[in-house]
Amino acid sequence: MSLLRFVARSMLASYFVINGVKALRHPEELVADAQPLADKVLPLLTSALPAEARGYLPEDTAGFVKWNGALQIVGGLSLATGLGRRLGAGVLAVTMVPHVLVANPLKAKGPERTVVKSQLGKNVALLGGVLLAAQDTEGKPTIAWRVRTQKQLLSKEAAKRKAELQRDTRATAEDTARLARKSFRKARRTVEGVLS
Repeated sequence: MSLLRFVARSMLASYFVINGVKALRHPEELVADAQPLADKVLPLLTSALPAEARGYLPEDTAGFVKWNGALQIVGGLSLATGLGRRLGAGVLAVTMVPHVLVANPLKAKGPERTVVKSQLGKNVALLGGVLLAAQDTEGKPTIAWRVRTQKQLLSKEAAKRKAELQRDTRATAEDTARLARKSFRKARRTVEGVLS
């Protein structure tokens, strides 16, 4: 891992860790903005998840804000430390979706609209940054590429082995035919010698 990648990921992750701590300590500051989204998302999640998993869902908007904050802390620490960094960046991308959806400049009036527009721009930029971090393989091939390449190598090796087996089979068949002709000639000479 390069030093530049480490520093850049740590800088990006610090925003999420700070926001996550803020959401856990003071969720009431974010409840008003998150209320419309929580009213739509929580019932959908409740109906979609099995009964065993529903107990882990937050029951109110403050819980939703805290839950999102906790995910941001975990994802940020994962991204900053490099332990599960791609998964952590993916978690951060998921936590940014509510922020992007809530910052709607069309609902704002007057000078508040400018603030909401800049907030939306910041949120979209952060979402893009964590999506890039989630796809960063540090120059190493992805698992999908490795599987595909291994599959191609195996199929080439299998085709080579098949060609070798066919060549060996033809050679064995030719040798067998040559030996059979030779044995047949010997047998005929022996029979002719006995009969003469």
